Amino acid sequence: MIQSMTGFGKHVVQLPSKKITIEIKSLNSKSLDLNARMPSAYKEKELQLRKTIATALVRGKIDFSLYIESTGSETSSVINEEVVFQYIKQLNAIATVSAEKSLEIAMRMPDALKTEREDIDEDEFTAIEETLEMALKEINIFRSEEGQVLDDDFVARIATISSLLNEVEHFDKARLETIRERLEKAVSDLKVSLDENRFEQELIYYLEKYDITEEKVRLKNHLDYFITTLKSEDSNGRKLGFICQEIGREINTIGSKANFAPLQQVVVQMKDELEKVKEQMLNVL
Repeated sequence: MIQSMTGFGKHVVQLPSKKITIEIKSLNSKSLDLNARMPSAYKEKELQLRKTIATALVRGKIDFSLYIESTGSETSSVINEEVVFQYIKQLNAIATVSAEKSLEIAMRMPDALKTEREDIDEDEFTAIEETLEMALKEINIFRSEEGQVLDDDFVARIATISSLLNEVEHFDKARLETIRERLEKAVSDLKVSLDENRFEQELIYYLEKYDITEEKVRLKNHLDYFITTLKSEDSNGRKLGFICQEIGREINTIGSKANFAPLQQVVVQMKDELEKVKEQMLNVL
């Protein structure tokens, strides 16, 4: 079952004095590109959180956000009394200001408040990890649902290419007959005598150069392999991408050997369907 690299997950947990919110968004990318935003007090745990995210999401351009909102009476900011007293003293030295006004002005000055760094509580970090696991679960559900949409689209387009391959079979016999008639007419127009046996040998050699039997067989095998890989247990966008390249190679070879307008038109339709598959393939994990 394939997964899309596009997804969103969010989970919120309320602790007695804090509200923990985690959001994860992902888009397509050739590799893992993880951008993490979190309060500076939790930076020491960033590598651990990154490892958990990388293991769960594998690949994609990922934005991870951790928000911690204090909802209790606890605060890590305290008044820097010594600095505030110095501000008030300086204000009183240069102007006559009431005590209330002096305090109001002093509290607006730099360093009037200081933030004391606290160690991360283990129970709190456990809650963060559990919140992260739930957010990852949500984004993976989103990715799977998007993957199912892509799966349906791929199956339909590969079926269309298979149907067009049947048309190639239909046109192939007429194509060879047309080429043969064209060569015979060109030779007759020259009005020269030819060794019939030698001409037949050269004609067979020429027609063999335009034979597309091997390409048709390989293309069918690649289409079948694509569907088999698509339905495998693991999502493997890179492998499916390689198979698309092989499908494209066979279609291009058939087109270069076609030398027959109706068959070339079918090849153009096959290329169009394959390009749409390739575009969507960029989103597959």
